[in-house]
Amino acid sequence: MIAAVVVTFSAPAEVLDRCLRSLCDGALDRLVVVDTGGGAVVAADLADRIDLIHMDNLGYGAAANRGFASLAGATAIALLNDDVVVHEGWLPPLVAALDPVDVGAVQPALVGPDPDVVVSLGVELDRYGAGSDVGDGGPLPADRTVRDVDVFTGGAVLFDAAFLDATGGFDERYFLYYEDVDLALRGGSLGWRYRVAPESTVEHRRGTSTAARRDETLFLQERNRLWVAFRFGSVATMTRATWLSVRRLRHEPTSVHRRSLVAGLAAAPRRVYERVRDTRQSSGSDRPATGRNAS
Repeated sequence: MIAAVVVTFSAPAEVLDRCLRSLCDGALDRLVVVDTGGGAVVAADLADRIDLIHMDNLGYGAAANRGFASLAGATAIALLNDDVVVHEGWLPPLVAALDPVDVGAVQPALVGPDPDVVVSLGVELDRYGAGSDVGDGGPLPADRTVRDVDVFTGGAVLFDAAFLDATGGFDERYFLYYEDVDLALRGGSLGWRYRVAPESTVEHRRGTSTAARRDETLFLQERNRLWVAFRFGSVATMTRATWLSVRRLRHEPTSVHRRSLVAGLAAAPRRVYERVRDTRQSSGSDRPATGRNAS
């Protein structure tokens, strides 16, 4: 069974409807919408094809995990933002690219309203631990060959269900932003790898639900960047990531930058402990088996 989870918070009704109609083309066996804002409405003509789950807003990762848990028996589960529209034929290239069995996730090429302009071909981290979308704003590559990526974007991605079982899904403490980076890096430490399949294209109009929440968005982005740096980065990366947050105290909104720095540093000992713990566990036993056929 191949299923999909769409997470929605406060997207305008027409945005969510556009997303869901693009998904109801018969390619999926099940489609689940997890609404954390309380206002999601599924059109009457789609209601019998969509399972709608309402829950408190505990963050994107928590909503995604709730959706995953509702899909027992699925072999692969797509996760999509509510502001995406899948293009015709989007699913088969992703399913095909999940082979071999150590591939935990495959993302499509995310494009903008102009289908020839890239929004994301994966995620890369810079020397300060900041994530950015690979290929953002550039042309869609003529070569559509499947290729490996270090980190996938959570905006649209197909997961192997075995990968979600092995990693436990998203770390819900992140609430929003960098939860996909954390999941990819944790999975990578277990031997999983990731791909982008540019034959599959999905339109993504970013920021539909968060554009009006500037201060909260900035706080979470900055705090979570520090969390990832302390959890996975080198000593040099941790130092540069912290120094970038300190430098940003000179700029508005100063109070937001200060809160994010304090929250990031407060959790640093825990993130470092988790890194050391996992390293010791890995060195003390064989690396866990990966893939759909692992036992």
